[in-house]
Amino acid sequence: MDFKKHEEVELDLGNKKVKILEKIGEGGQGAVYRVELAGKEYALKWYLKAPKKSFYENLKRNIEKGAPDKTFLWPLFLTRKDRSGSFGYIMELRPDEYKEFSQYLLAKVQFSNIEAIIRAAANICIGFRSLHGKGYSYQDVNDGNFFINPQTGDALICDNDNVAPFGINTGIVGKCRYMAPEVVNGKQKPNSQSDRFSLSVILFLLLFGNHPLEGRNVTSCPCMTEQKEKDLYGNKALFIYDPQDNSNRPVPGVHTNVLRRWNLYPSYVRDMFTREFSREKLLNPDSRVTEKEWITKVFAPLYQELMRCNCGEYQFIDPLKDTYQCTGCRKELNRPPVLKVNNRVSVLVKDKPVHKYIVEAAGNSIGFTEEIGVVIESSKHPGIFGLKNLTTNTWLLRLKDGTQRPVVPDKPAPLLSGNRINFGNGMEGEIL
Repeated sequence: MDFKKHEEVELDLGNKKVKILEKIGEGGQGAVYRVELAGKEYALKWYLKAPKKSFYENLKRNIEKGAPDKTFLWPLFLTRKDRSGSFGYIMELRPDEYKEFSQYLLAKVQFSNIEAIIRAAANICIGFRSLHGKGYSYQDVNDGNFFINPQTGDALICDNDNVAPFGINTGIVGKCRYMAPEVVNGKQKPNSQSDRFSLSVILFLLLFGNHPLEGRNVTSCPCMTEQKEKDLYGNKALFIYDPQDNSNRPVPGVHTNVLRRWNLYPSYVRDMFTREFSREKLLNPDSRVTEKEWITKVFAPLYQELMRCNCGEYQFIDPLKDTYQCTGCRKELNRPPVLKVNNRVSVLVKDKPVHKYIVEAAGNSIGFTEEIGVVIESSKHPGIFGLKNLTTNTWLLRLKDGTQRPVVPDKPAPLLSGNRINFGNGMEGEIL
């Protein structure tokens, strides 16, 4: 069915109707329209062919339970079925400032800076952690599922009609380049572990701009047959930087992005992807990296260690080195203050917020959700920094000479080597 402008579509909700404003997209599964309901604009996805009854019932249950979190453009209402049995659902519209992830891969849209990329990766992980935590699997993760704000890295996850509870499959298997090897091979249906493989592919694409399995083996393939796809993304899948097998390395002039970016990131980032796409993990779904691990071991440290020099160049600061050389202006500079809480060390960069997970016990908090402080520079003593207390609690500062004083809300604790800050709840950090 192709709806016309101003045509009305009945909702499966009392006598309410939505008014068609315009068609804004169409794919193999359905068409998407901008619609109006009670004076507000929404999106309507209408299926071109009537889905199975089980698909309809699953979608209905998901609507009743509600979205896992605000990251998801979740179905809100169902329409009534037409004579053919087809129907649609209503969801929030994507804000104009959010751009489809595939547009970034085609270089039609660019992130404002590397910090926005890191935040986008973390936000996507936070969304999927919430999804899996609510007992769902996504089942069809690909580059068309994400809308990202290039300025902030805020992310929205769309096409949530295939989401189903663990153990239930909607009949969708996904796109080959994003499907886990066990799904490509037909050994398993999509589930939360295959979601995690697909998520790792998305994260690699975000950071490095090329596919983790597409190197020389793909470019040397004269014709991509169905069997060849099963080999390259299934039985014979090989990471482009596999440490034991270099036969699928990136090709100069073709895989330019990853060749340029691979060594720009700290070693722990490269190590995590190398382990995740190792032969062992490609063939063992149960050992894949969780969303929490991506956030706590990769994207949270990356965010904290990213610093912009006065010359405008971004780079990552090693918290264990006292000085560093800017990769732009080549100046030798002092490392910013570092906060050590238990065994975690975090770089405290000027004007950058400090989040709660940095000062909490491992496992209590993982994301970029709650800011407890911000690093500021003294107006009287340039080069001296403090951590401004943005909480409602009073911290306790212990100086190197043993004297103590309170740090009340909205006031800074000086970030001088040897000082210690007690944040409460038994958590205390030392400035290095």
